Amino acid sequence: MNQHTFAISAYQDSPYLESCIRSLKKQTVPSGIILCTSTPSAYISGLAKKYGIPMYVRDGASGIQDDWNYAYHMADSRLVTIAHQDDMYHKDYAKVLLEQFEKYPDMTMFTSDYVNVKDGKLKSHDVELLIKRILRLPLRIPRLNHLEAVKKSALVFGNPIGCPACSYNKEALGEPLFTSPYKFALDWDTTLKLAKLPGRFICVEKPLLYYRIHEGATTKECIRDQSRLREETEMFGKFWPEPIVRLLIHYYRKAYAFYD
Repeated sequence: MNQHTFAISAYQDSPYLESCIRSLKKQTVPSGIILCTSTPSAYISGLAKKYGIPMYVRDGASGIQDDWNYAYHMADSRLVTIAHQDDMYHKDYAKVLLEQFEKYPDMTMFTSDYVNVKDGKLKSHDVELLIKRILRLPLRIPRLNHLEAVKKSALVFGNPIGCPACSYNKEALGEPLFTSPYKFALDWDTTLKLAKLPGRFICVEKPLLYYRIHEGATTKECIRDQSRLREETEMFGKFWPEPIVRLLIHYYRKAYAFYD
């Protein structure tokens, strides 16, 4: 088994896919890279060939959960990062990940800080990102971040963890990794599930991911069709009574404007 793989989940012909691939190719500590898709095209296969990346095609209808589980399944390594095609990774992402895994071999999930990329500009000091850094504070305490209550405490006021910034210990967690009924809150729901399992969540507050916000992103689609509101309301209901859920959602919806 290899130590780490970036498993790119590619959907249709994203104009940002090549930037993602290039960021993975520039890692200071090389990792395995594979490209997985349920929407094969000449564009995707052409990029896989150009950069010498193995490409795997999943049969069946496209869906975020099935596509992510397939990418996770096809990665032959202990640690798996499901790389989102629109995002880019800092050159030291794999280096920091492997350093943390060597230090904490009971790590089941790794994550990091990230910056947003919107209209071609880096945005690292938004209020939203600051709040998320505060919410992740419990995960930065090595003596406590293996405890279920501590891992869950980072999730009770929302999901501060950027899904594409995460890597998972496949050897410890097994598969399938994602078993949620949600589309938008899929990652939040999955992280809550993992928090209940033995193992440590490691968070490094260094921006190791560049998260791209654009018109075609799933986040914007889920805001438009109201699925984000519905799913986040249900997720808050797993932690809080209804009056507090209504209060949290009232303020939480204001963050949606950032994606306009």
